[in-house]
Amino acid sequence: MDPIALQAGYDLLGDGRPETLWLGIGTLLMLIGTFYFIARGWGVTDKEAREYYAITILVPGIASAAYLSMFFGIGLTTVEVAGMAEPLEIYYARYADWLFTTPLLLLDLALLAKVDRVTIGTLIGVDALMIVTGLIGALSHTPLARYTWWLFSTIAFLFVLYYLLTSLRSAAKQRSAEVQSTFNTLTALVAVLWTAYPILWIVGTEGAGVVGLGIETLAFMVLDVTAKVGFGFVLLRSRAILGDTEAPEPSAGADAQAAD
Repeated sequence: MDPIALQAGYDLLGDGRPETLWLGIGTLLMLIGTFYFIARGWGVTDKEAREYYAITILVPGIASAAYLSMFFGIGLTTVEVAGMAEPLEIYYARYADWLFTTPLLLLDLALLAKVDRVTIGTLIGVDALMIVTGLIGALSHTPLARYTWWLFSTIAFLFVLYYLLTSLRSAAKQRSAEVQSTFNTLTALVAVLWTAYPILWIVGTEGAGVVGLGIETLAFMVLDVTAKVGFGFVLLRSRAILGDTEAPEPSAGADAQAAD
């Protein structure tokens, strides 16, 4: 197929941005995830489960708004970078999305592990630092500043990962087998997917420019949908989110043995 015709086919809004296709698909998938979680949680009465549903529904809900804004070109700006002939197009709405949704994902994990408030506050604070420094890097005007802020953000990410794999995992080991299994699955999902973000940043348009904006947008969309909707799908299908009110009733035989 003619590359020019293919690009024109991707340009849904006629604004010269072929990546609008991926942003539109991302918006749709996030909305589907949001409404699926709402439908699944409708009528849930368990207090702990309702807390997980409330948090998890917000994640794709916020992301769908961010993706819709980028689809219409609202969350987009240009940055002049020294040594580059053309300005970079930066989707800053993506960082706004991450600033709200990544702490919510971490909060779900913290609630599963039942860690203390200090640990939760530290984890979310370092996560916010990771996102903000990444945004500063994306908006910086010199390559040195951009790579320095990327390194700062990546170090913050490593601290987040460290907390997940040490403090939170240690706390999760004190809980039921169902909770441990769900926590380990979700932590592995977060560790793998979130590691891909700084790699994509450094090879994409905001870094070395090896990957073009269209492919970069597609890759971020796939990562975002998997990290948000996929995460929620695994979490909300698990019995680990149920509190004591939903615990199975003991059988009559078990009652008799207990009486003996």
